[in-house]
Amino acid sequence: MTTARIDSVGHGENFSLEHYLDPAAHTFEQRFEEFRPYVTNARGSGFVLREITGPAGPVVQVRDPDGGETRELIMLGSNNYLGLGSEPEIIEAAVAATREFGVGCGGPPLLNGTTSLHMRLEERLAETKGCESAMVFSSGYAANVGWVTGLLRNGDTLLYDEQSHASLYDGIQLGRVRSMAFQHNDLRHLRHRLMQVRWRNPGANIVVAVEGVYSMDGDIAPLPEIRALCDSFGAWLAIDDAHGTGVLGAKGHGTAEHFGLGDGSVELYMGTFSKVFATTGGFVAGSKDLVDTLRFFARSYMFSASLSPAVVAAVLASIDFIDAHPERVRQLHNNTAYFAGELRRMGFAVDPQTAIIPILVPQRLAVAEVVAALHRAGVFVNGVEFPAVPREQQRLRVSMMATLTRDQLDFALEQISTVARNFGFHPEQEGAA
Repeated sequence: MTTARIDSVGHGENFSLEHYLDPAAHTFEQRFEEFRPYVTNARGSGFVLREITGPAGPVVQVRDPDGGETRELIMLGSNNYLGLGSEPEIIEAAVAATREFGVGCGGPPLLNGTTSLHMRLEERLAETKGCESAMVFSSGYAANVGWVTGLLRNGDTLLYDEQSHASLYDGIQLGRVRSMAFQHNDLRHLRHRLMQVRWRNPGANIVVAVEGVYSMDGDIAPLPEIRALCDSFGAWLAIDDAHGTGVLGAKGHGTAEHFGLGDGSVELYMGTFSKVFATTGGFVAGSKDLVDTLRFFARSYMFSASLSPAVVAAVLASIDFIDAHPERVRQLHNNTAYFAGELRRMGFAVDPQTAIIPILVPQRLAVAEVVAALHRAGVFVNGVEFPAVPREQQRLRVSMMATLTRDQLDFALEQISTVARNFGFHPEQEGAA
């Protein structure tokens, strides 16, 4: 059995910047000096920490890192997939909740931090995920750390996809959880891992943890097959549906709905409000006994302040909006299909399963420079480099929004094509790879 390393390559948010530090630099000052060039370059190029001066819509106002001027950019880098972050009725719900409940609760959920709004949201989340109960955390990170450390005990085993989020890796380390990784979306390797655990300990509690949608490539876990394997070996299934909730399924209820899995088909759901709901917070949903147990054993829940009423009201209003406007989910998929189709027509090898579209950048190029060029051209896109991904898989990561217009998409496509030509990696150019 192995314990996860937080610096493992394989997931965009599962790495350690310690890679950039000189191991011979012992003092804090030496470490800071070693790391300073990376920070200076990343800030100066606009690769990270770009200052957005308005709402997170399809077009954003961004202050240039060098001249200080503000310009409009087409947003292709936000997880605000359905554009709910600036939806007027959702904003009004947050404002109304602030007037009624104030800006915060001033305490953790178990004591004075549970309002009627929190209870209503937990009921809606359980209903959406087809579960008996749900609980709300201060962040998606806290939710992942919380269920891992709160549920698993000595003798239990966690099997997890190697491309799982950093928060799961951290939960494994914090809880000193007995764990083994299996190769990404590899059913044969997962079966092998399950056989290993059952051979060593026939009666062990086993949890198989996967993500509904993986954020680097936007690929989907094969849930029906994984569910069948869990049933064969008497294991629980835990799904991190951060990028699936609100995006997949006819009603936007997530990856399980996408595959037609019925209520109660997943023992544990984890999700976040920082993607499609465009705010902050997270949740875990499952049986009533599971949730009641986690309320008292998940330390990231017990010892964190409760979500503000405004955030809770915004998520509630967002769930109502998605239920009332299924066409918004369809528009997201239509935009994704159109954008990917046009990229393929140019020659780029893209075939997205969800709203995440990776565009590979040759290893010989600095991703930050490509991102900066697109910024100057009026397109906001995120770059992903080693060690977030292997060196040969560095990329631009496009996150699609339902509220982008066809004209905006065409403008972004034109700029991506131009920048790719300027840097020599347009597919039509000889030796572009």
